[in-house]
Amino acid sequence: MRVSAKADYAVRACAELAASPHGEPVRADDLAAGQQLPVAFLERILGDLRRGGVVTSVRGRAGGYRLGRPATEITLADVIRAVDGPLVTVRDERPTALEYGGSARALLDVWVALRVSVRDVLDQVTLADLVSGDLPPHVRDLGAREDAWVNP
Repeated sequence: MRVSAKADYAVRACAELAASPHGEPVRADDLAAGQQLPVAFLERILGDLRRGGVVTSVRGRAGGYRLGRPATEITLADVIRAVDGPLVTVRDERPTALEYGGSARALLDVWVALRVSVRDVLDQVTLADLVSGDLPPHVRDLGAREDAWVNP
């Protein structure tokens, strides 16, 4: 599975918003500086996040962006879906739209299992979890596995 730069930057920007004291709006320039992201690309990402309901924009001198709902209610999957669409696709199709025959028949079960495993992580970690560093136990356990850090 590949996580796009867009998804990575979106999650990082949302983490900055979640860490903002009292939910104060944060300017795009400040979000970019906080995570060392390119401002122009981040502004496009923030537009996607706004359209997806993850963030809201505040106009005016003290304006900027803030989360659209509490950080405890926004999962990493919500953020990624807002900027990249479905979490797992095969040739830009959702696994449930695919059909395989013959010797590859079981491949559909593999793609669906992959989607479930991705959801088991990204749908369970909220922005609040990420910012606090208090990840759900099953996510911490997966990251602590000896083989997790080995690149085959």
